[in-house]
Amino acid sequence: MARRAGSDGAKTAEAIRAAGLRLIFEHGYEGMSLRDLAEMVGVQPGSLYNHIATKQALLFELLSEHMRTLTAALDEALAGVEGPLARLDAFIDFHLRYHLTRKMEVFVNNSELRSLEPANLTVITRLRRAYEARLAAILAEGVEQRVLSVPDVPVTTYALLALLTGVVSWYDPGGRLSEEEIISTHRRLVLEGIVRTGEVTR
Repeated sequence: MARRAGSDGAKTAEAIRAAGLRLIFEHGYEGMSLRDLAEMVGVQPGSLYNHIATKQALLFELLSEHMRTLTAALDEALAGVEGPLARLDAFIDFHLRYHLTRKMEVFVNNSELRSLEPANLTVITRLRRAYEARLAAILAEGVEQRVLSVPDVPVTTYALLALLTGVVSWYDPGGRLSEEEIISTHRRLVLEGIVRTGEVTR
């Protein structure tokens, strides 16, 4: 029986992406086979090619979709927020909330850059730099307005992103601290570390 087009095709494509993400998270890109992917989705291996060109294309789609969605959501979170302190605070809150609920996406996005072919790596690197540039611009504005003490904007940008993203690797939703407490602790770590003495933060 021929596969029906339309919504069923869209659902299958989404199921393939979700299953591919989980398999790469659990076994790594090299350890994931298209046969395993087809079995998890419940389709014949040959049917996968109705939705993905190659295994590499699937990885690229997962990583690019993650970065584009992340950056668009950040822009929405920062819209209308004025001043570097308020924007930095909004960035911290957004970045943590977004990443704490997307452990698989974050892990695959960071661990499987090595598996991208050169052309695909160039695209993903550009998308990552665009996201990083949002934070760097906030820090640079804070330095210019003399409300942030940042000795080096690029280094501080990477350090803060490592700190804020690293929480995904150890945070346990059922653990001692709630998501709100984790966010509050990280806000203090960042803001008390780089906000100039005398500036007021909430």
